[in-house]
This record gives sequence, structure tokens and C-alpha cells, in this order.
Amino acid sequence: MRSRYSAYVLGLHDYLLASWHPATRPADLAGLDACKWLRLAVTAREAGGPDDQHGMVAFSAWYTVNGRAQRLDERSRFERLDGRWVYCDGDAADPR
Repeated sequence: MRSRYSAYVLGLHDYLLASWHPATRPADLAGLDACKWLRLAVTAREAGGPDDQHGMVAFSAWYTVNGRAQRLDERSRFERLDGRWVYCDGDAADPR
């Protein structure tokens, strides 16, 4: 999770796509560069240990778009694929 957040901050599109499950990976990440990521707080984790095949991470991420502050709250699902953790999908909470 933290490596993907860092990739968003640095605009590393190739890493983001490579760490995304092939079944849910978008064709591109258009519009990603409009965001300026500010902060990440991991709020919960379920499974995801060395012997697990699935895991969940809940987080809040703060960012701006065109100078306007935003916050994303999500419960992200991950799967171990060929020995690597990949992002599958997530459920975003309603904005506050």
C-alpha cells in the first residue's frame, strides 16, 4: 500500500500499472498527474501476512486537484499473484 502511494506521489505510472491486478487494471492512468498527493494514513489492515493470499488495507489519503483539498477514504483489496502483492479493487467511503 505504501509503495503504491509513493508511486502516486512520484507519478510512477508504470509501477502503479504493474502492481495492479490484471483483471481490474485500467488501460491508462489519465488525469493522475492533476493530483498533488499530500499525506497517507493507514487506518486498518486485515490478513496480508506472509502466509496469506488476500489482504485488505483501509486508509485515508489527502490530496489537492487544482488547488482544492480532497480526501480519499478507501478499503483496498490486495491479492498475492506470482509471489507479489497486487491491488485488486477498493470501496471508497462517502466523502465527509
